[in-house]
Amino acid sequence: MTDRIALSGAPGSPYTRKMLAYLRYRRIPYRFLSTPDAERQGLPRPKVQLLPTFYLPGADGALEAVTDSTPLIRRLETDRAGRPVLPADPALAVIDALLEDYADEWLTKAMFHYRWTYQADIDKAAITLPAWRNWSIPDAVLKGLAASIAERQIGRLGVVGSNAVTGPVIEASYRRYLTALEAHLTGQPFLLGARPASADFAAFGQLTQLAQFDPTPMALAQLLAPRVCAWVAVVEDLSGLEPKDTDWRSLEAQPKTLHTLLAEVGRVYAPVMTANAQALRDGASEVVCEVDGAPWRQTPFPYQAKCLGWLRQAHADLSAADRARVDAVLDGTGCEALFA
Repeated sequence: MTDRIALSGAPGSPYTRKMLAYLRYRRIPYRFLSTPDAERQGLPRPKVQLLPTFYLPGADGALEAVTDSTPLIRRLETDRAGRPVLPADPALAVIDALLEDYADEWLTKAMFHYRWTYQADIDKAAITLPAWRNWSIPDAVLKGLAASIAERQIGRLGVVGSNAVTGPVIEASYRRYLTALEAHLTGQPFLLGARPASADFAAFGQLTQLAQFDPTPMALAQLLAPRVCAWVAVVEDLSGLEPKDTDWRSLEAQPKTLHTLLAEVGRVYAPVMTANAQALRDGASEVVCEVDGAPWRQTPFPYQAKCLGWLRQAHADLSAADRARVDAVLDGTGCEALFA
């Protein structure tokens, strides 16, 4: 067991599910711990409590707690050879990074919104989430924890931008995404071809909650996107897939359905990400913009400005020829604003 990567998390965390599916596909040995297990074993705590948490050697060789799924995938792609999820074509890799960040930073808004807005979803999540941490507790204790979690999480809806005005925008976007992904999966099994990229695991992570756990968005997924529901169940464990280099579909050969997905990214994610970055530059206390014809307000989020910076740097680092290839794919999607 000593050569296995240790990580802790919970089934209700889309990022935990993203990373577990990634590790299975990469065939990287791991041992999965609940957060209480990690604490009992004396493993280091992260500076910020996020899920999942990996326990990896630091610069001095001692274990340190590492969070943030996107940099973790990049680190593991470098440290562990074989079955990569980052396309070798740098232009295709930028599109992969964009779709991954959309799932991590926008699709998660739908996950949080549905979970803590509708009563059936609140009731299920509130009682199940603490049971994942410790199911051997009395009913009275579990109910008390459920009430506390619901109160805290409902109070945080504004952090992700969910309110009475933006709620319909988030829900309409989720429905469009389901429809677009359903159409895309009729032509190829993964977002960028016949093998999964990092963006597939990011989308999968959010959809384990939206299409498999929370009642309201799950019903929508079953109605609008049966292929997506099947896809989520399969992506859970792709360790048996034998990918080939030719399974990446070139940027120029991608189906029109990829353009539809990117247009959804440009429609909702791009304006919020650019407005968030501007608000932080201006020292504003609130992000204010228009999304899909409706006003959008939320608390500025420094991490998302960092994500946008990573995307812009990856785009800037491309050769002139590869940058032109990416820009041609993004043309007319609204994503151009991210790199303006």
